[in-house]
Amino acid sequence: MVTVNWAAKAAFAILTGVLVMSSGAALAENDPAKIVGPNACAECHKYSTEVWKGTHHFSTFTELPRNEKARTIAEKMGVRRIKNESLCTTCHFTNQKEAEKTDAVAGISCESCHSAGADWIKVHSSYSGKKKDTESPAEAKDRWAKSEAAGMIRPSNIYALSKNCFSCHVVPQEKLVNDGGHPAGSAFELVAWSQGEIRHNLWYSDGKENRNASPDRQRIMFVVGAAVELETALRAVGKATERKDYAVAMAQRAAAVRTKAGEIAKLLKDVPELAQIVAAAESAGLKLNNDAELSAAADKVGAATRKLAASYDGSTFGAIDAMLPKAESYKGKPAR
Repeated sequence: MVTVNWAAKAAFAILTGVLVMSSGAALAENDPAKIVGPNACAECHKYSTEVWKGTHHFSTFTELPRNEKARTIAEKMGVRRIKNESLCTTCHFTNQKEAEKTDAVAGISCESCHSAGADWIKVHSSYSGKKKDTESPAEAKDRWAKSEAAGMIRPSNIYALSKNCFSCHVVPQEKLVNDGGHPAGSAFELVAWSQGEIRHNLWYSDGKENRNASPDRQRIMFVVGAAVELETALRAVGKATERKDYAVAMAQRAAAVRTKAGEIAKLLKDVPELAQIVAAAESAGLKLNNDAELSAAADKVGAATRKLAASYDGSTFGAIDAMLPKAESYKGKPAR
């Protein structure tokens, strides 16, 4: 029987219950000048776009500025307009720069997860200059490689996608929590939250059915997601400067997911990267003024996780099936 003490710890550690952070997912590195906007993606990905329109990622664009809790937090942080301040827009909106003006043009959208598209969207959608059905497998492989080299984060890159998710679901701003009263994060788990309303698994199912990810993919997502959460939490503890809500929540989250990673490692003994992840995480104390040690540990966790994600597809991870989230725990339901 698999123990689940980590779940109880995480539930205690993470400050949930406020809508404000429930849908953040964007990376701070996105350059507004390179954002093409969701309409550019919708030209080809029509079905996925309709699924997105039924999610909190979409509705945050109109709902967040009206949310009383969000407005209270904004007031405490000196934010006059939620859609205009990077403190809010980095995670909750898609920012686009045109003619020297930067505006929030959508909620959390395509480029929030797959990166700003200006450098790769034309290559990605070109079919090597041919029609879809006439592009050879070799040409398609080369096209995808060029797209990734230009910055596109594809669904196959579970590590990078997961990093995007946790970059906001684990709040990266200490003062926002301690001074603004913002939750320290959401109870985000990669499988449960990606198989609910966010799911748009259409491209790989012929666009006919918005199916759940396969069991193999769910397994690798679960393992990589836990490792990325651990990496992110370790870095957050290292950056904390005061023994207040943020530091406490991050240390508790790191401890909880470290326990979770240890349980996964015990079940998947033939995966050396997992033992490396646990050892690295346990090498650093979860305390203030320990940034160097915690950052070094997080670097090791990240390196081992990238290797793990590149080396396994989940097909040999059946031993963790009892730990995978069940359908009733998924975060919402897809619009289609």
